[in-house]
Parts: sequence; C-alpha cells; structure tokens
Amino acid sequence: MNKIKKVCVFASSSDFLKPVYYEDAKRLGELLGKNGFDIVYGGSTLGLMWACAQQVKNAGGKIYGVMPQKLVDMGCRTDNCDEFHLTGGMRERKGKMDEISDAVIALPGGFGTLEELAEMIVQKQLGYNKKPIVILNTDGFYDNLLRFFDNMISEKFAGKTSGNLFYVANSPEDAFEYIKTYIEPVNIPSKTEIYSR
Repeated sequence: MNKIKKVCVFASSSDFLKPVYYEDAKRLGELLGKNGFDIVYGGSTLGLMWACAQQVKNAGGKIYGVMPQKLVDMGCRTDNCDEFHLTGGMRERKGKMDEISDAVIALPGGFGTLEELAEMIVQKQLGYNKKPIVILNTDGFYDNLLRFFDNMISEKFAGKTSGNLFYVANSPEDAFEYIKTYIEPVNIPSKTEIYSR
C-alpha cells in the first residue's frame, strides 16, 4: 500500500531561469497539493523550490520548510511554512528533510540539488530507505548527468542495476503518477546486489 504523504522536493534557488522551469515546478506543486500531498523543501521564497511549494499550499497542501541557521541569518527564511525546522548546517538539513519525507523529487538545480540527489540515491542503494526517487528532467536539463550515470555503470564504477534506484520523469504529470503509484520494494539490497558489476 502506498503511504506517501510528504514529498521532499530538491530544486534550484535561482530566480533567473527560463520560464519552462518555473512552469513545471508550479505544475508539480499544483498536482501534489490538489491530490492530498504535502511538500518538504528548503524553506525559502526563492527559485523553483518556492514556485513548487507555493502551489502546493495554494492547492490545499502543507509546506514543511527546513533551513540551516546560516541561511536564516542571511534573510532567506519564509514565514509561509506550516512547519519550519531549523538546523545547524547543511548536513543536518538533508538529514531532517530525509527524516520527515516519504518520497523525493529532484527538479532542475545547481550544486546543492545535485548533492542532495546523489545522497538520496546512495541512501537507497545501501538500503537506508526504500523511498521513490524521481528526477524531473524538464527541457532535457538532466540529459548530460544521466549520460554520466550510464557511463559510471558501463565502466563498472556503479552496479548494473543502479539505474533502478531512481525514475526519470519528463513531465510533472509523469513524476506525480510515479509517486502516486509507487510500490515499495520488499527486501533491502544484499551485498551481492550492491557490489556486483
């Protein structure tokens, strides 16, 4: 049974992107909020993360913000969160976001988004969680990264089943449908599954 309620969204904090990125972020937020899902995100009013979170709230969902003290001191925090979690640093922030969410969707983003996505993939690879992980590939943004992932696998730096750890969606509707219908794996991965090439 699918028990997903809170969806963690990793995304850019930039306000200077092409409109298509904001459009997909807003559409995803709308889909989540209208269908009874809440969002866990970075807690600011910046970039794609806020475009998505704002639509979740507008559509009836709750927003859970998580932010380190340093960014709060810089004035990045929003007062629009239904629940706000303050952390000591970025590592603690990722841990808290992981702790309170049931699923992960990575929208286009910069180094922070890449770091967050990679950590969640590794957590799932090693069996620390069984959450759905979705990469929303708006406008082909992640094409080069996905080719890099394929190269890691083909060169045996990662296991041949590593591509099963995440799902690549080409539209907000696709991402939402995957989350909505996700079936959690029964078993945690074995040593052989993790390290076989």
